[in-house]
Amino acid sequence: MRKALFLAVLTGALLVPAGPASAHGGEAPDATAYRIEVTGLTEQVPGLTVRVVEAGARLELVNETGHSVEVLGYQGEPYLDVRPDGVWQNVNSPATYTNATLDGDAAVPATADPTAAPQWRKISAETTVRWHDQRDRWLSDGLPPQAQADPSRPHELRKWAVPLRSGARTYAVEGTLTWEPPPRAWLWWAGAVALAAGIVLARRWVGPVALVAGLTTLAYAITRAAVGVDAQAPAIVAALLAIGAGVWRRPFLLLLGGGALAIFGGFNDVGVLTQAVVHFPGPGWVARGAVLVALGAGAGTAVTGVLRLRATQPARITSDA
Repeated sequence: MRKALFLAVLTGALLVPAGPASAHGGEAPDATAYRIEVTGLTEQVPGLTVRVVEAGARLELVNETGHSVEVLGYQGEPYLDVRPDGVWQNVNSPATYTNATLDGDAAVPATADPTAAPQWRKISAETTVRWHDQRDRWLSDGLPPQAQADPSRPHELRKWAVPLRSGARTYAVEGTLTWEPPPRAWLWWAGAVALAAGIVLARRWVGPVALVAGLTTLAYAITRAAVGVDAQAPAIVAALLAIGAGVWRRPFLLLLGGGALAIFGGFNDVGVLTQAVVHFPGPGWVARGAVLVALGAGAGTAVTGVLRLRATQPARITSDA
């Protein structure tokens, strides 16, 4: 009875978050071909740090200087003001609307005038702000010309700068935009297929493998959630189902846990197999390895569950009459 209740609760938890979590809308990509890096400030300001977060989707500015630091918009107008009492946004800055989405495709109202006096609206009580910025991204469609000419190696596409201001002093955060060649995705897919086949062929090991795979996916999903990657609840619950399958090894639980692991822990994150820069606080191969394990172990566990379910079905009695 307790096992059935555990299964029902986890299944419900897996299905419920899957809908609202999609509101993230891909604003921070799981993986991308473009590496955005901060190389420094044109003027050293103690207490001020700027870095790239969310696989290059946003810049993050932390102001511990004790005074105001403004981020200037695309026409040199005040856009953000990070003060000791919080973050303020200028509603008259066109950047306020352009930067509302990753692609910068939000409509800019006619009332947004970069020459108008700033109209500040408080958006946070923190001294840290994250924002999309079109100046550090590759905005054209298709591959950069350098990558088309030689897709085998990285190419620095350009240097970029975002102007900042403290009082009457103007300076900038600078960085680079680099295209990175993709990993050999077929090798990772081949590894997943080999792992799945190995589990099916050596079925007696399905329990320990499901347990290890579930723990691996759980650690991977929790780590990604800790750095701000949304929609990790389905992967976490799928990992718990796989752990339950590894402990109890019931055929239906193997099928459910393995299938959930392959889908929510693997297929939902296959972009990391095809792009160089991943949204993960560690080497890309670690993220790819975690996805490989979820795909291969999940599929192998699910197939093993199906085979065991078929083996437990009563034989059909046939008659010549």
